[in-house]
Amino acid sequence: MIPGGGPKKRRVGSNSRLSFPFAVIDSSRPEGTLTETSQKPLGLHRLNDPSSSATNFNDSATADVILRLYLEPSPSDPEPVSSVDSIDQAEVHLHLHSSVLRRSQYFSALLSDRWKRDSGGEDSGDGFRLSLRVPASIGSIDTHLTVLQLLYTNDFFREIDTASSALRILPVALELLFEDCVAACVRFLEAVPWTEEEEKRVSSLIPFLREEESQELLARVSPAKSGLSEEMLHGLILAAIHNYPNMAFVKAFVAKLLRDFSSRDSARRVLDRAFDRSLKIVKESLEEYSSPDFRGDHNETEAIQRLNLHTAMTNGRHLLWLIERMIELRVADTAVKEWSDQASFTADLQRAFRDDAWRNIVPGLPAVVLRCTCRLANAVAAGSILAARQVRMKLVKDWLPVLIVCKDNNSSILPSHKSLYLELEETFLRIISTLPMSDAQELLQQCLSFSTRNVEDCPHLVSAFNTWFRRATQPPQGDILN
Repeated sequence: MIPGGGPKKRRVGSNSRLSFPFAVIDSSRPEGTLTETSQKPLGLHRLNDPSSSATNFNDSATADVILRLYLEPSPSDPEPVSSVDSIDQAEVHLHLHSSVLRRSQYFSALLSDRWKRDSGGEDSGDGFRLSLRVPASIGSIDTHLTVLQLLYTNDFFREIDTASSALRILPVALELLFEDCVAACVRFLEAVPWTEEEEKRVSSLIPFLREEESQELLARVSPAKSGLSEEMLHGLILAAIHNYPNMAFVKAFVAKLLRDFSSRDSARRVLDRAFDRSLKIVKESLEEYSSPDFRGDHNETEAIQRLNLHTAMTNGRHLLWLIERMIELRVADTAVKEWSDQASFTADLQRAFRDDAWRNIVPGLPAVVLRCTCRLANAVAAGSILAARQVRMKLVKDWLPVLIVCKDNNSSILPSHKSLYLELEETFLRIISTLPMSDAQELLQQCLSFSTRNVEDCPHLVSAFNTWFRRATQPPQGDILN
């Protein structure tokens, strides 16, 4: 059965469509006797000339078909549905016209000579009699009446004026093979917004439509290819970090989309792509800056160098935002591996930070690069990223020299930079404490630059060396076992 009916539940109330001229069972008369409830003209344009009475809906004087609509009892409702306590009538008899009913392929087949002959049907004196069973769902008789009245008009959009009405009418139009009405419902649904519930109903009806009918609806609710959501999310990330002058609000919005995204694996892939792209740009910019091609005049070379530094700075900020999103979503595993395997990049950074050119162009570049390192190193030290031993060791080995150069070559350290350097020192020492003693021995010797004139100002360094010496003075594990 075509979906679309409401829940099979009876409701007490009056039928809001009784102003239309259809006939109902009169319980005070013998069964089958009809009482006309109204003779007001329909609020619809008739199919033929309005001056003609030949095709008036439910016109007993001219009708040649008597159609009996009756409710099919619901299996879940043992009580019979009556016309007294239901919004629908239990049974309705209509006087209709075969010439109009043939607009429906269903009725056209029933009224064909072959069907009449094979089914043994006879044309009685007051017209050919048909019966149509209607599922016992709320509004089912009412909706069938609406569709039968639409057979008498070409002005469908007086009745199909909301997505809800189109979804109520469409299943019945499909059931009766009323193609003009189906087309009108589909056309209306294509053009209007839907609620989430209406979208579910549209999706449930699409399989019952022909391919050419469902194309527009299907394109709206179903991607033409897999991975479309990832492409969209990746595009939003790139737009947020490249295309808006006030990026803070856009980045905050995209960050929320990432948090709410249903697939963490998809978010991981999208963020990894964006991370690789930004990292590549930063690395290429620093490589060009650190190994410049000095062909051309000095002014041109200086302009190129300034451009390289600004490009590195801009994309470094993008990297920091992406790393923060990855850590927030706990999908930074690949980023840590990439960041720990950057020997050539960190060498370029050391060369760049040893000269003074960057100070007046991008004074914040060292802090941006070290913040990226600090975020990833903190996540590793905290255990939110479970990095392998080799990754942990290389992360410290490659980036510790950059930290040392930034400290040694920055005579006027800002308070914010000083706290960043101290945080990264402490984090590196925590990671070193997770390494085998031989690796820790090599790296700790490079950390002597963390010391200050006052030993009390570097408790993190004192603690790290005390821990290493405490472990080193323990007897070997084999000796303990023996």
